[in-house]
Amino acid sequence: MNILLSILLVIISACSKKESVTKVSESPQKETEANSGQPQGGETYPAKILDLTNWKLTLPVDTDHPGSPDEIKQPELSTYSNPDFFHVNKEGNAVVFRAQAGGATTSGSNFPRSELREMINNGKGSAAWSSSEGTHTLFIDQRVTHLPDVRKHIVIGQIHDADKYVIFFRLEDRRLLVSVNKGDRVTLDDNYVLGTRFSVKFIVSGDKTQCYYNDKLKYTFEGHFTDAYFKAGAYVQSSCKGAKQTPGELCSAYGEVEIFNVWTKHE
Repeated sequence: MNILLSILLVIISACSKKESVTKVSESPQKETEANSGQPQGGETYPAKILDLTNWKLTLPVDTDHPGSPDEIKQPELSTYSNPDFFHVNKEGNAVVFRAQAGGATTSGSNFPRSELREMINNGKGSAAWSSSEGTHTLFIDQRVTHLPDVRKHIVIGQIHDADKYVIFFRLEDRRLLVSVNKGDRVTLDDNYVLGTRFSVKFIVSGDKTQCYYNDKLKYTFEGHFTDAYFKAGAYVQSSCKGAKQTPGELCSAYGEVEIFNVWTKHE
């Protein structure tokens, strides 16, 4: 009887040790998974949302990075994201373009931008086309989500030639419009509400630029221009330069646009 009792005690002790070992081995695995620090599903770059093959990005900062202000070109742009100026939105379906009104500007402007510039040859060369040859299209599906505190203006799509802008899509407070350089200003929506999604489109052919809003033709500009290219993003028309600020403090005013889709076509 004592022998049987001893055997039973040995078996119980062995099972208890096995269960303890099993629990210890499971615990580190669960802790590793919980503290891995990897985003669920992996990181999403803007280039996964928008086709950025033939674009370069200008930022409202001037650092040691090439460009003045900073320019992000291919192939860097394909895996580039910036939490302040250029990143995927929380919903994961659009790219956020943000420009602070006190940011760095290009040599030909007083205003900063987080904006794409059209390129060719997989981003290696600058686009330069003529309004009189072929057909050239820019389409942008977007929404404006924030305007600067003072002078609430932002450009959200444009055609530029070798020297100057030709025509803008822009928002001035609540007025969404088409603006020709030293020319017509045509209202698209006189009561735009921030966060409302809409589309705009330029179609250029035969020295005529057709301007569409939500797939409806709203205005046609007649004029010749060369060495042209498209731009899209957030180009604020407001500046903090000269404003009274605490030394070293960044201007808090900014403009922001979310782009769901942007594409160009040349035929």
